[in-house]
Amino acid sequence: MTSVSIIDNSANFSGNSRSLLKKRTLLFRYLAEINLIFGIWYLQWRITHSINFDALWISIPLLIAEIYSYFGGVMFVIGLWRPLVRQIKSLDQMTPSIPRSDWPTVDVFITCYNEPPEIVEETAKAALAMDYPPIKLRVYVLDDGNSADMRAMTERLCIEDLQSSQLQQEAERIDAEHCCLLERLKQLENLTPNTQAAEEWLQASEGNEFGSEFVKSLRQFILWLPPQHQSITERLITERKALEEAIRKKELELVELARFRYIARPKPAGVPHHAKAGNLNYAIFSGETSGEFILTLDADHIPKPQFIKRVLPYFYTYNLFTGKYDQNQIAFVQTRQDFYNIPQGDPFGHRANLFYGPLQQGKDGMNAAFYTGTNALLRREALISVGLQYFADEFAKDEKRLNEFQLIGGVSSNSITEDMNTAMRLHGAGWKSIYHHELLAEGLAPDDLSSTLKQRLRWAQGTIQVLLRENPLTKPGLSFWQRLHYFKTMYSYFSGFATLVFISCPIIYFFTDIIPVKTYGPDFAIHFFPAFIINRLTFFAATWGIPAGEVWRSEQYAIALFPLLIQAVWSVFTGQKLNFQVTPKQRQSGIYIRLVWPQVIVFILTILGILWSLYRFAIGHLNYPEVHLLNGAWAIYNLLLLWAIIRASVWQPPKEV
Repeated sequence: MTSVSIIDNSANFSGNSRSLLKKRTLLFRYLAEINLIFGIWYLQWRITHSINFDALWISIPLLIAEIYSYFGGVMFVIGLWRPLVRQIKSLDQMTPSIPRSDWPTVDVFITCYNEPPEIVEETAKAALAMDYPPIKLRVYVLDDGNSADMRAMTERLCIEDLQSSQLQQEAERIDAEHCCLLERLKQLENLTPNTQAAEEWLQASEGNEFGSEFVKSLRQFILWLPPQHQSITERLITERKALEEAIRKKELELVELARFRYIARPKPAGVPHHAKAGNLNYAIFSGETSGEFILTLDADHIPKPQFIKRVLPYFYTYNLFTGKYDQNQIAFVQTRQDFYNIPQGDPFGHRANLFYGPLQQGKDGMNAAFYTGTNALLRREALISVGLQYFADEFAKDEKRLNEFQLIGGVSSNSITEDMNTAMRLHGAGWKSIYHHELLAEGLAPDDLSSTLKQRLRWAQGTIQVLLRENPLTKPGLSFWQRLHYFKTMYSYFSGFATLVFISCPIIYFFTDIIPVKTYGPDFAIHFFPAFIINRLTFFAATWGIPAGEVWRSEQYAIALFPLLIQAVWSVFTGQKLNFQVTPKQRQSGIYIRLVWPQVIVFILTILGILWSLYRFAIGHLNYPEVHLLNGAWAIYNLLLLWAIIRASVWQPPKEV
């Protein structure tokens, strides 16, 4: 899926920005309304006419699974009701323009733990090469692993950056201005010995009738120039102090040219470290960073040169009354996420153009865009103000948490999915968000199943954690639509139980002839198939423009990960200790069938069930062949869904020739 060509079209609209409804939104709305009507019609029939009271143990779970799926579909439709496509002009193309001297300072935080230094170095070089004034850009490696190799890489790259032509030009400019100030100070010092004599001469000349008026006017003129003083000596002293302060600032500018830096926080025993959230918060509160905006990047996400210029304009609104730009209530701008190492066919389902597309655009239309931890620009003021309020609430409950102040005062440390929780807190405090659908950074996706499952499990566990600790349905400050968007995401992670029911029903019928639905005749067809067909058409309209293969892979993983989703719910609700696990950035070689044994068992049982039905049909012992045919189609669909993760467990990258 290609992003909107915003740069090329920047001159085709007036003003600095505009937002439009995504194409085909009206078609989607029309189909969605029909879909919801047919869905409720089908459920009404299921509840009143089709429950098999002789097998309630399977009939009721299937009905509950269908009701769960329907309400998930309702929230999906509402979430896509107002998807926005935003267009904006770059920072240096805005009208009226913002002087470069007034551009804000930006800190780039590259978070890492145990990644190879060469991966972080590639990201750092791209960050340093971004098209932004070097004196207003700082890049920090936040090394939570405190690696000697990472520190050495940072020091080496810092020296290389200082020797770059760009910084050398800045150094020459600052040095020239510094020399000019030193020359002025020297001239001032040369005047100082004669100041007292000059003052006495002026006072004496005032008594001279011939030149008194001229001398008096001259003295008053000198002392009148701002700032006002009682004597020329005082004026020279003030000028000297101002020059010395200006010289000190220029010397500091030279020191500050070292814009690539390393931060490794201390980790005292007995104090919670809060993983990535603690790493970010320490950098914010350590006193080593001060940028007005913070760009967060994962260790492997390489930013494009135009990143900052393309995103910063969202944070400014032109005030017609004052003729100046005012900073608005935008707390963060999230951009697309994509990867440059996806193998052909995307066996692990990493392409996320459904989420970083229609879903995020739909959230954006209701001021509920999610922060996803990387490729996002955040306003420091928003992070600190909201973070400190939450810290104050925690401190009021437990004063012992004071020693965690530097670790929990900004980004949320309440969940292992700190990014989504942080966004929810910012929204609850009245701040706003933007989703900018332009690819401005690319990263490394896990290229083995083990790493992929660890990542997906962390997402699921962290999201459910947030539901239990800061339920969006009861959280103060959120709008109705924001509550719905956050709850919809949390609701989706309970789908593993519904999936287990859906894939079990055909297997149970193949071996027992027990059906959860009382009738599979014409009455069933009349109610089921129209609802199913319009549901698929609605989904196709929502995903228009995304390659069909990617949409299918996304659907496969939504079903095939059912054991992982059940594990996530179970681990959170039983209070198991959850640890933040960094996703490996290098391939973990191996065959991972053992990680998907539940899916393999279901896959084998489904095939055996189909073969058993065929055998019974062949020997003439098959009752209700049409029902077996329908369940066979259902079972084959389940096999196609499960095959994706089974194939991924044995997938190996092609050998290089």
